[in-house]
Amino acid sequence: MTPSAIVTGGAGFIGSHVVDALLADGYAVTVIDDLSSGDPARVAEAAQLRVLDIVDLGALRAVVQEVGPRAVFHLAAQASVVASVEDPGRDCEVNVKGTLNVLEAAHACGAPVVFTSTGGALYGDAAPMPTDEQRIPAPLSPYGASKWAAEAYVNTWSLSSGIPDAVCRLGNVYGPRQSPHGEAGVVAIFTHHLYTGQAPKLYGHGEPTRDYVYVADVVRALLAASGRSGTYNIATGVETDVMTVWRELSAAAGKQIEPELADLRPGELQHSCLDVTRAERELGWRAQVPIADGLRLTYEALVQEFEQTRA
Repeated sequence: MTPSAIVTGGAGFIGSHVVDALLADGYAVTVIDDLSSGDPARVAEAAQLRVLDIVDLGALRAVVQEVGPRAVFHLAAQASVVASVEDPGRDCEVNVKGTLNVLEAAHACGAPVVFTSTGGALYGDAAPMPTDEQRIPAPLSPYGASKWAAEAYVNTWSLSSGIPDAVCRLGNVYGPRQSPHGEAGVVAIFTHHLYTGQAPKLYGHGEPTRDYVYVADVVRALLAASGRSGTYNIATGVETDVMTVWRELSAAAGKQIEPELADLRPGELQHSCLDVTRAERELGWRAQVPIADGLRLTYEALVQEFEQTRA
């Protein structure tokens, strides 16, 4: 019998890559996405797309019960730091209540959940770097706070049910299919600016650092975490500043455009870097794609996507 899996947010950037990997592993995959930021064109034809909001517990339960998944990968989220500051109520509704709904629906079928949380937005600016999972979170934004609250539900539900749910705290994920629209996804945003010949705005004057991790590496980690109980940083353990990302992408494009420098926005971190020792030890996982290679691959893939969209 073909095993089944559910991916919430499966029409999104990371989620669509998870869907592809599950299909390649022989799963029947159902995608749950409200398409508020997802794109149905990203969903593989072999997967089934169900358009619904995870805040709607009744509709969610019905789909999960119908599918009877062996595993649930929960990536659906309100993922904008700026939007969370502007509307913390909606941020909480989706990221906390929505996650609780996913846990209840999945556990009713006995299915373990892999929950994608955030690394950088969770730990705050005062954390030692690289930051390990034992660090008490100190989020600077409602988005980080909602992810932390959701993590607590994942851990509590796992302990009470005995079902092995995992929390994966992601670094700054980049790669093909990432949207250049919005404040998140600096690699995609920079690539689009290079494609259109426009100068980008580098917040924090290009000095903030992040732990950038290629999407294919993240997908391998999420699949490895399924059926495991624990909290794992999923990143590279390497800091890269924003100006370096811009220069690497400029080199890939063969263009020289002077960026505009600006102050950091409210809720944004100055520095972030994650300790990935636990994921290496317990999941047998480590990132394999160096950032220079990943940025080049991403630039080439995104330019092809932009060309197709324009055509």
